[in-house]
Amino acid sequence: MAAPAFTWPPGLTLEALNARSRGTLMETLGIVFTELGDGYLRATMPVDARTHQPYGLLHGGASVALAETLGSTAGMAMAGGNAVVGLEINANHLRAVRSGTVTGTTRPIHIGRSTQVWEIRIEDEAGQAVCISRITLAVLPAPPG
Repeated sequence: MAAPAFTWPPGLTLEALNARSRGTLMETLGIVFTELGDGYLRATMPVDARTHQPYGLLHGGASVALAETLGSTAGMAMAGGNAVVGLEINANHLRAVRSGTVTGTTRPIHIGRSTQVWEIRIEDEAGQAVCISRITLAVLPAPPG
């Protein structure tokens, strides 16, 4: 299935996206937005003590946090000033990672008026798939203020 054609809203920058992460879970986990491309958004996350589970492997929940960060951020950017909230997220964990950095890339499957669906692929430093995720977002009126 081909991703829907779209362009990011004018003025959207990596600097602005990373600034929104200050003081949040994203900052705690070391998630950094690195690329805003033609139809995709990319971010990295370290695989270290912050993101390990007890066996010294990348925690599946950390992968899901990276996936939700990417999908929700991309969805917010495409919501035309509305808010987005997650309805459902799933993740298939495919490969263990012990150290280094993982990179997640999100691309849209559906961008609608009331829902959005985004696919997120997380890869290790060798470009091998670590996790494949999909998030469904509800688009809601922006809160007043």
